[in-house]
Amino acid sequence: MTEMTLDPRQLGTGGLFAAAEPDLATHEAAYGKRPSGWTRQALLAELEASGLTGRGGAGFPAWRKLGAVGAGRPVVIANGAEGEPVSRKDAALLRQAPHLVLDGLVTAGEALGASALFLYATRDSLTSVALALDERRDRPRVKLVEAPEAFISGEASAVVNALETGMALPRDKATRIAKSGYQDRPTLLHNVETLAHLALVARYGAQWFRGAGTPEDPGTRLYSLSGDVPAEWVVEAPGGATLRDVLRLGGAEPSTLAAVLVGGFHGAWVPAEGFDLPLTPRGLARYGATPGAGVLLALARGRCGLETSGGIARYLAESSAQQCGPCMFGLPAMATVLERIAAGERTPWLASEAERLAGLVTGRGACRHPDGSAKFVRSSLAVFRDEVKAHLSGGCVAHRGRVR
Repeated sequence: MTEMTLDPRQLGTGGLFAAAEPDLATHEAAYGKRPSGWTRQALLAELEASGLTGRGGAGFPAWRKLGAVGAGRPVVIANGAEGEPVSRKDAALLRQAPHLVLDGLVTAGEALGASALFLYATRDSLTSVALALDERRDRPRVKLVEAPEAFISGEASAVVNALETGMALPRDKATRIAKSGYQDRPTLLHNVETLAHLALVARYGAQWFRGAGTPEDPGTRLYSLSGDVPAEWVVEAPGGATLRDVLRLGGAEPSTLAAVLVGGFHGAWVPAEGFDLPLTPRGLARYGATPGAGVLLALARGRCGLETSGGIARYLAESSAQQCGPCMFGLPAMATVLERIAAGERTPWLASEAERLAGLVTGRGACRHPDGSAKFVRSSLAVFRDEVKAHLSGGCVAHRGRVR
């Protein structure tokens, strides 16, 4: 490993966007050259000490994921598909800091002795990555694969399927891709933000990484802020920051908001009384929320949470792979019930029917899409329980009157 050179925080800038421009010269001026020579065990130890967790949704410890990759011509995939319709962070990172992502991808591949490296993202994002690859002196053999702009395109088995067949559809496969993934080879798949952080850990070490955030949630995180906010922003915030802190970093005024959907369309609503809780699984446990992929969708006071939730539930039903019963029949039925409540239908058992359907689809799909959709519907019913009661009586709390 080469000696560390620059600390981007000493430059008065953030970690992931320390380079003001995406070109190689600016990147190396901000970070120095990529340290080489990492072995598997050395990188595992540094990642474990850093506490870095995945930034793609599941939040799995990065060192455990790397350590689970079996021997035998392993493959490393950088996942920037970002199928969430309100997520912007991965696209921003690939556009503004492509070399940092490539550094992380190459470092992980080097440590594992990878036989192939892939970067999987939408067409717009791949344009900046292709330009970055042309600049690289190390000439890494990274294959760029275009991801469709679809909600399920970034699911792990869908990514592997897309690389093998061109079809970004989840596979009903119990074997973990760490053991048998791309072409049955051991496969490490990380979100592009995770790999960018890995590149920083490899440069500056675990203690540097822990210089931001909290012991429970070290480092920084990217958040895509959208919805009822002055402008859509990608915010870099220290781990453990409160929802209120992140909203204000993005230029939003928390007092104008009734709730925020945390973690994307498979996430959970956090009402205004929870804005001062840290954005960690433990901090948001009472609402069943986690930072997930860093998606924050703000809902203004005076807007009906059930109307918004009904629209999201319908989107989720229409975004399935249509490969199993829970997706083909359960999700549309669940969305319909939520829409009926939002429309003010006075049928008292609708809320319990939505709960019943959520229970039926959970754990029975070919992938986790039904589970995530059911979690979202349950969160909507719980957080907007007063609206549910009002709607079932033909009224609306948010509109302070009849259902529109």
